[in-house]
Amino acid sequence: MRPRIAIYGGSFSPPGQHHRRIAELLAREFDRVIVVPCGPRPDKQVATSVDPIYRAAMTDIAFRGLRNVDVELFDLEQATFTRTHDLETRFASRGDLWHVVGTDLVAGGREGQSFIHRVWERGPELWRTLRFAVVNRRGHEAGPGDLPPQHRLVNAELEGSSFHIREMLFRREEIRHCVSPEIAAYIERQGLYCGTFPRRVTKHAFKDGLRPLLAYDERNPKAVAWAREFEKHGNHDEPNCILVFGGDGSMLHAIQKHWRKRVPFFGINAGHLGFLLNDYRRVVEEGFPDAEIVLRQMPMLYVEMQAPDGSWRDMLTFNDAWVERKSGQTAWLGIKVNGQTRIEKMVCDGVLVSTAAGSTAYARAMGATPLLADTPAWLLAGSNVLTPAHWKSALLSMDASVEIESLDYAKRPLQGYVYGVEMGEVRGMRARVSRIAAAELAFCANHDMAEKIAHIQFPRA
Repeated sequence: MRPRIAIYGGSFSPPGQHHRRIAELLAREFDRVIVVPCGPRPDKQVATSVDPIYRAAMTDIAFRGLRNVDVELFDLEQATFTRTHDLETRFASRGDLWHVVGTDLVAGGREGQSFIHRVWERGPELWRTLRFAVVNRRGHEAGPGDLPPQHRLVNAELEGSSFHIREMLFRREEIRHCVSPEIAAYIERQGLYCGTFPRRVTKHAFKDGLRPLLAYDERNPKAVAWAREFEKHGNHDEPNCILVFGGDGSMLHAIQKHWRKRVPFFGINAGHLGFLLNDYRRVVEEGFPDAEIVLRQMPMLYVEMQAPDGSWRDMLTFNDAWVERKSGQTAWLGIKVNGQTRIEKMVCDGVLVSTAAGSTAYARAMGATPLLADTPAWLLAGSNVLTPAHWKSALLSMDASVEIESLDYAKRPLQGYVYGVEMGEVRGMRARVSRIAAAELAFCANHDMAEKIAHIQFPRA
């Protein structure tokens, strides 16, 4: 038998306790539940009321830990709205699909006047041909004959709506009876739905105690010793903080592995400069974890690499990605920014894209100026550029997209790398700031990131 899969779409802006409860009920009746937060919708302005990065994080937090429940973020990453018939096509190979709707959407179905009939694209056809998991919504009971031909009733009888949660947040009312404590804490520290711009930098304290997940370099004796000092707090599967001991490489590895846990990363430097970590002495002096800390939200990059057969493979990276010549020949590359050709022909060893946080690594070695890690910009840098003469790097806006293609792939093949991992032979690369992936880095209140950058920019004689 093919597995039965419930497709549970919505804005989830923000996700309430009722959303999680519905997912729990669905998971009992279906083999798998796929939660799909929608991208921009012409009929639902709330889908764009906060940045997708926050909606992605809240959806991950709201449904994590539920057995047989997966969260798919493709609509938010691509800024698209995948309609129901396209979801059917996308997931059809996985099993028999059941599309989750509330009874408010099927009311009037007997007369062909339901919301699905009237508003959905190809609504009457979908009503006849698709399977629907219909969730009872209190106050929106379906009348006799209103249910689709292929349906399965899910008795939830739950109260709650994202609209009312947003209204309460705007009026500064208490919402903890409507959302999980983790969602409430995330909304508060990011400053969402309160009529002001969300915060990229905020203060935070572990008021309910530290529940860390420990990540450290086992080859670094200092990191191992310091990690053992924090073992008294436990090593939790559902943490409220990732404690990282080591150098910047350890932090990068931890972010790549754990960013979807959507909790702050607090690093303690047992390496060298440690741009992304805190000084151990200050951590002790300021009394972490009881002391107040500063959280900085830093974006990741969405990168696509084109294989020799023309297909594209996508990945996420916190630091950087690049293409470089694979043979003894120099690379001939065309560079586009936002679809416009900016460099018709670059002759070089390779080209790198980097977040501000990654600008102190390989990008700096290529000659790019390092940026403060929370600078709202990212970098494009060239390696050993012959032409254009004297070109080293360019600063890109947060909404920019970059496309790099080989101008002579047969003679001058390329090798691709994402977060230092070899991707094999490639024809080109596309990159932009991710709409769903970011890491919250935590620092002691007196941590001075600018001072570390200054040591690079103004070296001592």
